[in-house]
Amino acid sequence: MNQQLSNRILNMSTSATLAMAAKARELRGEGKDIIGLSLGEPDFNTPDFIKDAAIQAINDNYNSYTPVDGYQELKEAIITKFKRDNNLTYTLPQIVVSTGAKQCLANVAAVMLNEGDEVILPCPYWVSYADIVKLNDGIPVEVPTTIDTDFKMTPAQLEAAITPKTKMLWFSSPCNPSGSIYSKEELEGLAEVLKKHPNIYIVSDEIYEHINYTAAPHTSMASVDGMYDRTITVNGVSKAFAMTGWRIGYIGAPDWIARACNKMQGQITSGANCIAQRAVITALNADPSAVKFMIDEFKVRRDLVLDLLSDIEGFNTNVPEGAFYVFPNVSYFFGKTLKGKTINNATDFSLFLLEEALVATVTGDAFGNPDCIRISYAASQEQIKEAIKRIKEAVS
Repeated sequence: MNQQLSNRILNMSTSATLAMAAKARELRGEGKDIIGLSLGEPDFNTPDFIKDAAIQAINDNYNSYTPVDGYQELKEAIITKFKRDNNLTYTLPQIVVSTGAKQCLANVAAVMLNEGDEVILPCPYWVSYADIVKLNDGIPVEVPTTIDTDFKMTPAQLEAAITPKTKMLWFSSPCNPSGSIYSKEELEGLAEVLKKHPNIYIVSDEIYEHINYTAAPHTSMASVDGMYDRTITVNGVSKAFAMTGWRIGYIGAPDWIARACNKMQGQITSGANCIAQRAVITALNADPSAVKFMIDEFKVRRDLVLDLLSDIEGFNTNVPEGAFYVFPNVSYFFGKTLKGKTINNATDFSLFLLEEALVATVTGDAFGNPDCIRISYAASQEQIKEAIKRIKEAVS
């Protein structure tokens, strides 16, 4: 019998981060001591005060379907958070709660894109952006950046990428995979270009907002002059609160976009998990200082990774300002033969590290930058030290 799958799924890429995590699990199942530096998942436990709120919700018998766009109390907590942390003022109809920030992105693409619409993606970009755009008949337009500019797109590059078909710009700051953060001045520079093109909408993915090692406060694109009515701010609790499996994300957006996302979500998943939503009310109402201990530890690990990698020839690194990744340029190794294996690209190099060093990383190809690999330091200091020791031995 023919397996008659749709062209849609046949043409879709598999998420490289999830594929590498699955490969690492498979090798562990075979008894190999794999150190996983591939997943963007904090290795901390969810804070107790949040877990207590979830337990209370269970005991209070929250078990019914939730409103499609989220409990009103949660939406009010999100509104409070946006005002407190980002100086953004939203109303209830402008907020939609979804099953993770990834669903937020899928909703936005589904309600905003028509066939042939172009979406500008500064490279490197989060692994799922391009496929979400393509799934909704959009065309990803990649704008290459390099380590020399800290992987940030310039206003001139943005201007050059815009065509009459440009509908949206999607980017994350702090960026997954590079850890780069757009400063207020850099966002204002991009906004000056966008003001000349009033029909372009922006997705500002701020899921790593609180994991910021700079002295400057986080700046939201929607807070920049002229951008509020054109920006969909995407956020969630997975990274800062170590709640990846709870699957709660949310948007703040112009109400007509938010209501369209609500309509779309109503036909796909409906409302997000009831217990998780009740716990997130508590999380977002807490002062961000409640999770500062995690950010402090991530900064120590970042510095540790950079120090250890600096001792390995061929790893060209910059200093990431946020998130929990380093994104070294490893093109030095291309064309070389290591332990009998020829390295032609970042994918080859990432697989080599998995097979020879037993360390899982992710190829930069998946993020639109074929010269780099992503290394997550969401792991203990001991694991990081052992992993980079193995990498050094494998490439020496």
